[in-house]
Amino acid sequence: MTALPETTAKKLGLVIDLDTCVGCHACVVACKGWNTENYGAPLSDQSAYGAAPKGTFLNRVHAYEVQPDTGAAQTVHFPKSCLHCEDAPCVTVCPTGASYKRVEDGIVLVNEDDCIGCGLCAWACPYGARELDKAAGVMKKCTLCVDRIYNENLPEEDREPACVRTCPAGARHFGDLGDPGSAVSQLVIEREGVDLMPELGTKPVNKYLPPRPKDVLDEIDVLSPFLAPVAEESKGLAGWLDRVLEKI
Repeated sequence: MTALPETTAKKLGLVIDLDTCVGCHACVVACKGWNTENYGAPLSDQSAYGAAPKGTFLNRVHAYEVQPDTGAAQTVHFPKSCLHCEDAPCVTVCPTGASYKRVEDGIVLVNEDDCIGCGLCAWACPYGARELDKAAGVMKKCTLCVDRIYNENLPEEDREPACVRTCPAGARHFGDLGDPGSAVSQLVIEREGVDLMPELGTKPVNKYLPPRPKDVLDEIDVLSPFLAPVAEESKGLAGWLDRVLEKI
């Protein structure tokens, strides 16, 4: 089994704004593209153009209908990937040591050369954030694009996860959540960011910013324009025609 580090120098992770995410799936496409061509084995697809396509993804976006206490129902788009937990059960359950948490930045990774595809880490992960690639036979998960964020051959503005770089709504933020003064930490404080399923005790590094309260409008009868008369008395040619027909 793999031991977790007692502390890490940084806590790199994501802050996802559920109020801003529009569910466009641009982050899913960018993640799939980058991680198919770079880190580790490619993310394979099975019967991609068939009746029942399947494939390996490191990031998925789910959509839920939420009914507030007041007002109309709302749709919340919920992106989900590895949360790089401080107390990661996927690491401690790994029988070969393939899953590990880095001391220098807290990123949870898989050494694919040591992975035997047993799936224990996927069973241990309470968030369903790991997927076994059927073609390669190894476990895949979000790496926070570790091959991008430290790549000095890329422009500095590109040294962030592909999902963050591509998000058109600015709903995804990346940084050191172990630094109270970082932009992401301040954002969590300002918007009262939350852990996903904190009762599990995994202490996820990634945080979610809850949707802001929406304005409540007065209830409107959409049929009312069709029920009320447009005018009390017809005018013009239509009015003249009405008066003529009434006399017939």
